Amino acid sequence: MLHEIHTTIATLAERIGPSVAGLGRGWASGSGVIVAPGRVLTVAHALRGEETTVTLAGRRADARVLGTALDRDLAVLEADTGDLPPVALAPADAATPGIGVPVVALADPGGRGLRATLGFVTTAARAVRGPKGRRIAGAIEHSAPLPRGSSGGPLVDVEGRLLGLNATRMEGGLLLALPAEADLVARLSGGEQVAPRRLGVALAPPRVSRRLRRAVGLPDRDGLLVTGVVDGSPAADAGLERGDLVVAAGHSPIAGFDDLYAALDASGAGPLSLTVMRGAEQIEVTIA
Repeated sequence: MLHEIHTTIATLAERIGPSVAGLGRGWASGSGVIVAPGRVLTVAHALRGEETTVTLAGRRADARVLGTALDRDLAVLEADTGDLPPVALAPADAATPGIGVPVVALADPGGRGLRATLGFVTTAARAVRGPKGRRIAGAIEHSAPLPRGSSGGPLVDVEGRLLGLNATRMEGGLLLALPAEADLVARLSGGEQVAPRRLGVALAPPRVSRRLRRAVGLPDRDGLLVTGVVDGSPAADAGLERGDLVVAAGHSPIAGFDDLYAALDASGAGPLSLTVMRGAEQIEVTIA
């Protein structure tokens, strides 16, 4: 068994290791992975500006930020990757690995040399908060330890397919890897700055909404209270007003912020229909 484990780690390190990048210099920097010729995927929080350096197979090269998705904490760098092979992403229809599935985490912390460790998925697919407060679904918690400077390094399955990017160190030595979705990675690799759809409103959580409605003699109702509307925003153009209570989006009830985020993401490029309580009157608002 030990021989098989050694063989698996050594084989993956030999095959994927040259495509693992070190970002910047020293332990305070990060790691990344080649996902296409001239493209290095990493976590956005490991970057310290629009330009950095990457170390690939012992060679240092300049790199610049090409595409970012800050709410998902992902970024793609443009760099000279030579003839080093990209690491294949797990298929889009592949299920997030479940508890006990073996995984290998790799990194090159600040260009100080390749690390590769074996671990196991410790919980089913998780949802975590991104840097901008949005929920990121499909994160993978695992037990493969890595040193400081490993953020952005790849987490792969035993077939060598990219499952996600190691991003957060947790209690007990566990790590959390953010999902690397093929469609999003392709958009970032094309130079797109991926920003989520936004309504242009300030919102109070349900508990505050209920208290404020009771204070003015209105019945309790779950929803998010609009406390401000940005001039010229999609919400303002649709006629949403301060004091409106958003109770449904796309005909799905709104019990919290994540419900509204999910409705925004699910609406794609089309309009979003909101059900709103304006005082005691229920109205429908369509936001483009």
